[in-house]
Amino acid sequence: MARRRRAEKRVALPDAKFESLVVNRLISAVMSDGKRSTAERIVYGAIDIVNENNHDSNPLDLLQKAIDNAKPRLEVKSRRVGGATYQVPTEVPPERQLALAMRWIVGFAQKRKGVAMKKALASEIKEASLGQGNAIKKRDDVHKMAQANRAFAHLRF
Repeated sequence: MARRRRAEKRVALPDAKFESLVVNRLISAVMSDGKRSTAERIVYGAIDIVNENNHDSNPLDLLQKAIDNAKPRLEVKSRRVGGATYQVPTEVPPERQLALAMRWIVGFAQKRKGVAMKKALASEIKEASLGQGNAIKKRDDVHKMAQANRAFAHLRF
């Protein structure tokens, strides 16, 4: 256990263009080496690309739908009991759901080689909002793992 007091949660400020906390979190997930302006350019460019086909709808709604579709409800955590390690299914807290969904979307966008990051992120967002793509497959894999190990749910801590 930690001997000091718990760290206080920092209040994140909304981004400049859309005044959205979700977009700010996405920018932070894309950012590497502290290059925030580059990350903002990538995220805003991806949102513009996503919005090119859907002029009538709000681009933030599509982003929110993609993140909601990619959020995992259950995951497995390792738990040692007696000398054996069990994969115990647990519910995912809302803050972690958001973090995992964004991490998966950004991670799979980065793995698309030969494509500009703006376009890769835009296509991941589009696919996730439609319930397809790599982030959704990852979520389904995590759910399948939790479902397969539900016999160990009584070991939950």
